[in-house]
Amino acid sequence: MVRFALLLVLAAAAAAQSRVEFDSGPPEKALVPMRDGVTLTTLVYRPMRGGQPAPGRFPVILERTPYGAEGIETWAGYFVRRGYVAIGQNVRGRYGSGGKWRAQMDDPNDGHDCARWIGAQPWFLPENQAGGIGTVGTSYGGATQHAIALGRAPHLKAMIPVDAMSNYGRFGVRHNGAFELRFFNWIFSLGNNPSRTRAADFGGYYPVDDPAAVALLRTLPDRVPEYVRALPLRKGTTPLRLVPDYEDWLIEAMSHGDYDDYWKNSGASVVDHLSEYKDIPVLHVTGWYDTWTAQVANMNFVELGRTKKSPQRLLIGPWVHGGQTAHSHGEAEFGEEAGLDFNAVRLRWFDHHLKGMNTGVAGDNPVRIFVMGPGQSRKTSDGKLLVGGRWRDEREWPVARAAATPYYVHRDGTLSTTKPAAAKSSTTYTFDPRDPVPTVGGPLSSEGLLAPRGAMDQRCRPDLWPCKGGSFRHSQRKDVLVFQTPPLDRDTEVTGRLIVKLWASSNAVDTDFTAKLVDVYPPSPDYPEGVELNVGDSIVRGRYRKSLARAEMLRPGEPAEFTIEMYPTSLVFGKGHRIRLDLSSSNFPRFDVNPNTGEPLNANRRQAVAENTVHHDAARPTHIVLPLIPR
Repeated sequence: MVRFALLLVLAAAAAAQSRVEFDSGPPEKALVPMRDGVTLTTLVYRPMRGGQPAPGRFPVILERTPYGAEGIETWAGYFVRRGYVAIGQNVRGRYGSGGKWRAQMDDPNDGHDCARWIGAQPWFLPENQAGGIGTVGTSYGGATQHAIALGRAPHLKAMIPVDAMSNYGRFGVRHNGAFELRFFNWIFSLGNNPSRTRAADFGGYYPVDDPAAVALLRTLPDRVPEYVRALPLRKGTTPLRLVPDYEDWLIEAMSHGDYDDYWKNSGASVVDHLSEYKDIPVLHVTGWYDTWTAQVANMNFVELGRTKKSPQRLLIGPWVHGGQTAHSHGEAEFGEEAGLDFNAVRLRWFDHHLKGMNTGVAGDNPVRIFVMGPGQSRKTSDGKLLVGGRWRDEREWPVARAAATPYYVHRDGTLSTTKPAAAKSSTTYTFDPRDPVPTVGGPLSSEGLLAPRGAMDQRCRPDLWPCKGGSFRHSQRKDVLVFQTPPLDRDTEVTGRLIVKLWASSNAVDTDFTAKLVDVYPPSPDYPEGVELNVGDSIVRGRYRKSLARAEMLRPGEPAEFTIEMYPTSLVFGKGHRIRLDLSSSNFPRFDVNPNTGEPLNANRRQAVAENTVHHDAARPTHIVLPLIPR
């Protein structure tokens, strides 16, 4: 019934959308000048008829990308045939565009200048004539959209940033003081695309001309495990020295922990520059297993909705990074409804905001989420764990009716809503940075180093290199503290922000603490040992427990309060399942490993074993706050 109703809604919306009226042909190539004289390589797809550009003016959909402008051919034809001009532009220093690559630093100005150039073209329909510019792009392509809004680009009228890189001094690159090693992999593959060796339309993939240098750079992605095991990274010690723009960025990002102007003025920090952000409609899209969910949902959507008059909308599926069209992620199957015809979603948004068509967008609720579960302990025909779920509309995010409910950890390993009563109670474990807890799934991207990703049974397997060839459950490790509820007597929905309030101490002056929320499935014929499915995870570096702006070392042996916020979720823990919280001090290679010595970041010469203690008594009640949705 739900599926049928959804189809009716989509059919009604489609009736008010643009129809196929044009042909799509090869792109025109342009070199678009920026204000400093640098030119950026650009592809323009125009509506065609009879092999020639169709007369008239059209609204534009723009993607500014570091991944090669020819990549927009995956969506350009769909929109061109429906009366849009599609444009792909390579950012500075990439695929023949001039200038130096500096992450998003230049994108606010460059995006502004690109929009100004579009506005001067004879085929462009301006916003005052029911036209204008809309933007698309995922990940880095989401960051360039936020940058163009921060640059207050002319003619910019609507955006759809997907899994958008943003606010990444807080989460995403640095993460509560730790470093997300996927960006090590991104840099070592020169932009997460090591397989692309053919020449692009405007130049080769590798930003060097020497064939010997290119051959050496091609080896870098395969050597990432070797290099991350040998951290810290020092300038000139790897072949990355051949591309100093990339080496300099990575070393600075790994060394710069304090959340200051370096991160705030990175070019894509939305929450630090709200007043500069252009007031336009934005459809924010992300997934529960994406790498940018906290920034998209908890930061950008919330803060722009609070400060702007234009409509802000939020769409969250059960997806991994860039996985909006798929319905299974990691080892989990969420049902066919979970995957969307994403071009149709974007067309509906742009037809309304760029063409003034009544597609029904104006009547939508502000938030649409996919509620995962309740999972069943059985396999689908293709061997996936059946988690399932359904779409639901909400009026706000976070959901107002959610009841923030503390679940406390106890010495005996239980997790319950009963607060500890003991005067003193704690659990101590040994954290050896030479043997970190391996990452298995989660909100990852930049595969190569970090695959697999998404929802996965929390156990090591021999084919995962961080597992060192072993096969065991994370719950068996001595350095993972496991706290879980009894089997639930009814389905229990958790939807919203996931925040751990941790009381802990260490004999080290600096160490990390990690948290992971797990859905524990009961044993079944398909899963005789049950399943321990990851829901969310996060980390905090001890020296940044009080403030991300300034480091302050721990006092050995002195208990301190830590806040660990995971990315949000929406999941029904099924009847008979257990809710579990795992606490430890590493999650590698999702995050870099703390050497426990208190040396400057990315400059340690030593490693030390730390004795870390989690407190769970009346005065220091470690707990996770779960947003429970009433039945």
